[in-house]
Amino acid sequence: MKPGKTSRTTPRLSLVLALGLLLALPVQAQEGTAEEGITLNLQDADIQALIGTVSKATGKNFVVDPRVKAKVNVVSARPMDDERLYDTFLSILQVHGFTAVPAGEVVKIVPDVQAKQSAVPTPAGPGDDGDQMVSEVIPLEHVDAQPLLTVLRQLMPQQAALAVHQQSNALIVTDRANNIERLRKIVDRVDHAESDEIEIIKLRHASAGKVVETLGKLHSKAGGPNAQGAGAPVLAADERTNSVLMSAGQADRLRLRTLITHLDTPLAREGNTRVIYLKHAKAADMVGILEGVQSAAAAQKGEKEGPRAVNSEAVSIQADEATNSLVVSAPNEAQTEIAEIVEQLDIPRAQVLVEAIIAEVSEDLSRELGVQMAVDGTSDNSGPAAATVFGSQGNILSLASPETAANALGQGLNLAVGEIDRQGTDFAILLKALNGDAATNILSTPSILTLDNQEASIVVGQNVPFVTGSYTSTGDATTPSNPFQTIERKDVGLTLKVKPQINEGDSITMEIEQEVSNISSTAQNASDLITNTRKLNTTVQVEDSQLIVLGGLTDETVRDSLQKVPGLGDVPLLGKLFQYKTTSKAKQNLMVFLRPVILSNIDLSNRYTRLKYQQLRNTQQRYIDDRGGLPGDAAILPSLDALITEDPVTVQP
Repeated sequence: MKPGKTSRTTPRLSLVLALGLLLALPVQAQEGTAEEGITLNLQDADIQALIGTVSKATGKNFVVDPRVKAKVNVVSARPMDDERLYDTFLSILQVHGFTAVPAGEVVKIVPDVQAKQSAVPTPAGPGDDGDQMVSEVIPLEHVDAQPLLTVLRQLMPQQAALAVHQQSNALIVTDRANNIERLRKIVDRVDHAESDEIEIIKLRHASAGKVVETLGKLHSKAGGPNAQGAGAPVLAADERTNSVLMSAGQADRLRLRTLITHLDTPLAREGNTRVIYLKHAKAADMVGILEGVQSAAAAQKGEKEGPRAVNSEAVSIQADEATNSLVVSAPNEAQTEIAEIVEQLDIPRAQVLVEAIIAEVSEDLSRELGVQMAVDGTSDNSGPAAATVFGSQGNILSLASPETAANALGQGLNLAVGEIDRQGTDFAILLKALNGDAATNILSTPSILTLDNQEASIVVGQNVPFVTGSYTSTGDATTPSNPFQTIERKDVGLTLKVKPQINEGDSITMEIEQEVSNISSTAQNASDLITNTRKLNTTVQVEDSQLIVLGGLTDETVRDSLQKVPGLGDVPLLGKLFQYKTTSKAKQNLMVFLRPVILSNIDLSNRYTRLKYQQLRNTQQRYIDDRGGLPGDAAILPSLDALITEDPVTVQP
């Protein structure tokens, strides 16, 4: 720099530094009297300095987020009081993407994106809070809030939060108060009933229920999932007067009225014949129901209009079992009524799997111990002179022959001592001892699958013959003998009959008949077989998949019999020779359990089928592992997956 120019450049540099210092001041605020207020004129001022000035003027305490940084410009021509100064401060924060959130004694200044998740004020109703961040609930009375969500979100700032509460049909908004007020005005113009008028359209030919069902499907398909929301047309059918009740806006009513008029047209022919193909019910069973309904309707109509009306409108209903269909010949009105009845009755019926558990433990014990004696001193051996006879052996002196003894002696140990030579005095002493022990353990788990309200039965057992009578003739040489016996066969085993009825709420009412019978292992003093029978008849109500006990039996019978000779039988020790003692004990313990399961769909049915199939296959596999194979030439069941996916003819075990 040349020395001669130093005096000219120094004043200019001093002026630039002075202007820079002036602009670097935090806030250029002119304070007047309390009545005049404060006038803000800022240019590129730091926002932190502005926050300090507002805090000093309004007396509010601020907590500033570290991310709050900006240069602000404010031009004010008139002084402002404390309230207007704070409103201007909120507007400045909004312009720069910040907001003030009151929190007790302090005010937090945070970025807008964080404010909607903070505890912003929630006023009780609409107010004038300017640019203050608040949360409000805007209820809607006539229109559905969900469809408005997409439209209103486009009108809101990016940092605003907008949600729908479906149960109360209300909007939940978090934004600045003036934006929410603008949103409320828009919603008020949209949320009004187009028309509360209800129109009744009486039908002459079509069924009101079918028309309402058809229009409901059409409206649901056209309007999507929100078609049944607030503001949507409402249709109802009055079956008694065959009328359609409609509540909708004027445009919707006009459109629906046109459709209803088109649907309510008579068929091309009166008194035509129609074929109705059934999907689930049996045609033969349906005929009786429909004929009964039509007979009652014809009788009622005949009472009002006379017998001619009944004869002129004859109805013929026939069943074609080959195609499972109904052939109906009737006037149009009767055709419509019959078709509606068939549609309501021809529905799929659920299936019920009934699983039963029968557990029985029985025990029979018997004991016999006694001594019999006989002495024969007669000259002609016509009979014993003295004898003790117990049980059913009779004259033990006749047991001298081995053939006779084998037939006359009973079961158990028989020891005989004596001398029988038919000369002099014959005597015999017979000691009999028997101990019988019979036990039975039966565990049955029958299961049966049947339709709802359809009786089903299962019988697992044997067909046992019982002798009911016999005849023997002793003819002479010209008339030969012709002996014969009459036999009656009866099922002995397990019998289960059940008729389930599914009620509302998945409860099941069941009529149950269950019988368990078996041949007794002890048949003392019986001319034929003895069968033990346990039978149960009941009607119960049970929930789906609930295990219940149907019945239980615990029976114990003890019989003691002592036969002895008076006087001699009471002698200590020696009296045992003049006694015959019999003891029998029978004990039974039977419990019956049942569990019904409603198979309402194919997945549940497949699940139980797979379970039962796999249980049987696992049993066969364990038998093979334990014994090296199945009895005879039996093969193990194939894999269920292979049985389903492959050709049944080519499936190998």
